[in-house]
Amino acid sequence: MGEADSGSISGVVQGLRGEVRDDDGEIRLSRREALAYGTGAGAGLGGWKALHNVVLGYGIVAGTNVLEQDLGTLADERFAVRSGVTSLGAYDVRADGDSAGLYDDGERIDGVAIEDSTAAAARIDAEYDLDGAPFAQLHADMGALANGDVTYSFTQTDAFLDRIAAAEARPYTVDALRGPVFDSPEAEFVAEFADVPPTDAGGLIGGLKHGFRKYSSYDIPRYLAGSIQDNVILGAHNLRQYFESPTDFEALANGENTGLFCTELVNRSIEAFHSVPATEQSPPVVAGSVYDERHKHSYTVLASAVREDGELVIPATFVDYTHSTLYDDLHLRWLMGEGVEAYNDRHRVTEIFWNRYTSI
Repeated sequence: MGEADSGSISGVVQGLRGEVRDDDGEIRLSRREALAYGTGAGAGLGGWKALHNVVLGYGIVAGTNVLEQDLGTLADERFAVRSGVTSLGAYDVRADGDSAGLYDDGERIDGVAIEDSTAAAARIDAEYDLDGAPFAQLHADMGALANGDVTYSFTQTDAFLDRIAAAEARPYTVDALRGPVFDSPEAEFVAEFADVPPTDAGGLIGGLKHGFRKYSSYDIPRYLAGSIQDNVILGAHNLRQYFESPTDFEALANGENTGLFCTELVNRSIEAFHSVPATEQSPPVVAGSVYDERHKHSYTVLASAVREDGELVIPATFVDYTHSTLYDDLHLRWLMGEGVEAYNDRHRVTEIFWNRYTSI
């Protein structure tokens, strides 16, 4: 294909932006106001891609979905303790998967390795009067993870939350599984955005759904621009660049964002769930991103760590803020549902990345 014509590109961009102008060139309808009018016309250009992403490849005609996949094996590929740090007031506990150390003002003053005895871990907890026995918890759970003595259990969100509530929570292990936490917004900001404090992880699942609907939308024009760029003009011009805007939480709250992609919804959700330490959260959760290569789609995974009958169990669930936001934008909640449930036959997994930003 030859060089794209700049005039035609300009027309495509204006149409996808949803800008309706009068004779003087002034915008009469904003991008969001025109979305309901312009989406139908523009959707034909990316209609096949949208159909493929929402309907096909989950066991319908071909493919598979999360209800049929070996999720435990996929989750375990990258599930590990990664230099997690938990503050205990005067002390910090740092775990790396092979050992846990007690630090005072940045200096390591004690510690235990996974090959040490349980008594060695118990001694540290007792000697320093540490609430919740963090060293006994980390020593046992890191050893189980290292030896593969762990069971993964994927369910829908309600069952996920019920299972954690009925079991022995392991918040220090969850903090260690999070590893280094990205620059998250302040907990108070997340509480205002979602109308639920991040200490309430169960409530935050639904609170983020409403927050994303209130403060932003799914970026349909950017999605359609990408469809045209990839499938029609075969990369001859970068159309996505005309629809980029800041996507951080501050931009959402200040009205500077003009729409989010699936990857950006995932990244913001990880930041929100990790905006408070796991030791202050009920239930304590570690969040991550799921990538579906076939559909070029990402969504959020949530997990915790519990002990059941002495065994380490990792309950987990999937949530998809793209679907809950997009179906609200298109007034399709009555047809497609309004929840964030993603443990269903309309999702599949290629890879799971724990506590990591995602990009496509």
